[in-house]
Amino acid sequence: MTKLVGIAGSLRAGSLNMALLKASADLLPDAASMEIGSIAAIPLYNADIEQTDGIPEAVARLQDQIAAADGLVIATPEYNNAMPGVLKNAMDWLSRPPNQIRRVFGDLPVALMGASPGGFGTVMAQAAWLPVLKTLGARPWSGARMLVSRAAQSFDANGALTDVSLGERIREFMAGFVEFVNSAG
Repeated sequence: MTKLVGIAGSLRAGSLNMALLKASADLLPDAASMEIGSIAAIPLYNADIEQTDGIPEAVARLQDQIAAADGLVIATPEYNNAMPGVLKNAMDWLSRPPNQIRRVFGDLPVALMGASPGGFGTVMAQAAWLPVLKTLGARPWSGARMLVSRAAQSFDANGALTDVSLGERIREFMAGFVEFVNSAG
């Protein structure tokens, strides 16, 4: 069984990226599963906190989830043509202390996806993540792209996927990523 962890880079209750991530978990191949991790309780990074209090429990929990997974799926919003601060902050914490980077991210297959109410579908945010993932030693998958533009038209008010063709694209994307994860091992 291929074990994935997914992270949505938005804290909003009606997050389109969380909806995309949940749809992706539902559309995985039978031999794969995805647990959705949370960044909601991760504080703003502050080296003083790290020095006096250590790694926050929410960070340690997510580090352990990712380290135990075969692959990571990041559903990133795009704000001002870049990655969202809350998700970058989480990644900064997840790389602390530096001796954890290899355990958490080393050679980890990573799929990037994103949903946006606008017309570009997070293309700039996904590109911005590539040097960060390279620095962490992860292996971003480049076999396909999942850019969901005008995403509010694809999900209902409860976040359920309503667009059949998007569902097929997600199914193919996730099958390709699972294949990449399994061939990487």
